[in-house]
Amino acid sequence: MRQSVGTTLSLIVIAATFSQTAFAQAPSRRPKNPPLPAQPAGPSSMAPLNQPVDIPPPPTVNDPMLAPVPAAKNNVGSWEQALEMVRARSTDLRSAYAQVKAAEAQSRISLSGALPTLTGQGFLTYNFLTKDVPTVTGFNPANGQVTTTTFTSPTQGPFVNGSLTAAVPIIAPRTWYSVGTAHRAEDVARLSVEDIKRQIALNVASTLIAVVTQERVVEINRIGFRSALERLELTQRRKALGAATGLDVVRAQQDVESSRATLVTGDEDLRKARESLGLALGVAEPIGVQQSISLNGIEKSAQQACHPANGIEDRADIAAARARVIQTERGIGDANWGYSPTLTAQSTLAATSVDTNQQNPTWNIQAVLTVPFYDGGTRDGQRRLAYAQTDQAEQSLINARRNAEIEVVQARRAVVVATDSRKVAADARQLAAENDRLTRAQYIEGEGTSLELVTAAAALRNADVTLALRDFDLVRARVVSLLALANCPF
Repeated sequence: MRQSVGTTLSLIVIAATFSQTAFAQAPSRRPKNPPLPAQPAGPSSMAPLNQPVDIPPPPTVNDPMLAPVPAAKNNVGSWEQALEMVRARSTDLRSAYAQVKAAEAQSRISLSGALPTLTGQGFLTYNFLTKDVPTVTGFNPANGQVTTTTFTSPTQGPFVNGSLTAAVPIIAPRTWYSVGTAHRAEDVARLSVEDIKRQIALNVASTLIAVVTQERVVEINRIGFRSALERLELTQRRKALGAATGLDVVRAQQDVESSRATLVTGDEDLRKARESLGLALGVAEPIGVQQSISLNGIEKSAQQACHPANGIEDRADIAAARARVIQTERGIGDANWGYSPTLTAQSTLAATSVDTNQQNPTWNIQAVLTVPFYDGGTRDGQRRLAYAQTDQAEQSLINARRNAEIEVVQARRAVVVATDSRKVAADARQLAAENDRLTRAQYIEGEGTSLELVTAAAALRNADVTLALRDFDLVRARVVSLLALANCPF
């Protein structure tokens, strides 16, 4: 009778440990196990290890931590929706567009120096300090009398003076040259926007993949935690019937607490992943992902949003660095053109409300030639500064090319490494599952210990989590390899 009871309890233990493997292999939600008929007690009820065994359902367990992590208030349903949120809320992207507008405004300022100008001035004057000045206005020879008139100087007023001046640059080499330099600055700003788009696409894809992966890891953690609770419940029942020791119960409790600690850490990692996704999409709140999103779907969407570049030189950041070199080189030419003279034609129309007994209004046309003989060394300093800035831009371009070449090589190699790591993790998971099965089988026959049973179950849980993480690494490596040499015109 004792042997019959012990065999029945062993089968119950197998039910609990077997349920862990079944749940860990489940792709999404925990399946509901239908009740199975119990095996009759006795040695004859044992089936061969390679044959399926009818086992009773696992015991019912309850723990507050079995409840899943609450879903985020807002969830992303597709890659396109994520890009729409980025376009609307990304501060980096808006700042880059602002830089483009600033460069366009500076270009318009430079162009204004080569266009005609029209300036008007008006003055309303009232003089408080005046003096009466007698002035001889006539002489009568007959009587020798002199006629005088008193004038107030300056005119007390109020009186109005006005002028209108038009100026047209005829020869202005430096001004014309600066217009081209400003256009180069616009090119740099636009290319910088394209590079920021590529970086944003990589960040969004990485955070989306991280959330999807962490959702899977959390699910695996809860399946393992439930299985650990079921094993503890069955071990406590065995101890009550005299088929297990207090050490077996302690080991099962240790396994439960280890699973609980893993569950707490995994839940927090999921919350952080959602918060990182929210920041990547431009909102200060956690953003989740809908169950319809898959890792492979994110990779395909990234391939559609970004197209491969022809080479390193076509990547946006390298093109921007190269355009920056051209812009700084033009700074040298701008400083050299500072030694050139300028010729401007201008015309002024002036009028006053004071009666001066002179032509009023007046109109003139002038040609103004300006020759910069000496300015105290300003132009020489500007030229030295331009040479230094050009050298800095050239070194930045060289450094950017080196980094880009290594980045592309590492990104492509990372795909191979991630593929191999994923295969290793899959093989390790298969071995862990087989080890768990054999350990349970030995435990039925009384050859194994509860320590081996708990250790095998923990190893299987870790292998499941590792495999999920390797899936994340593989998809992320593919996305990084795609975006390492691509442009994203979204």
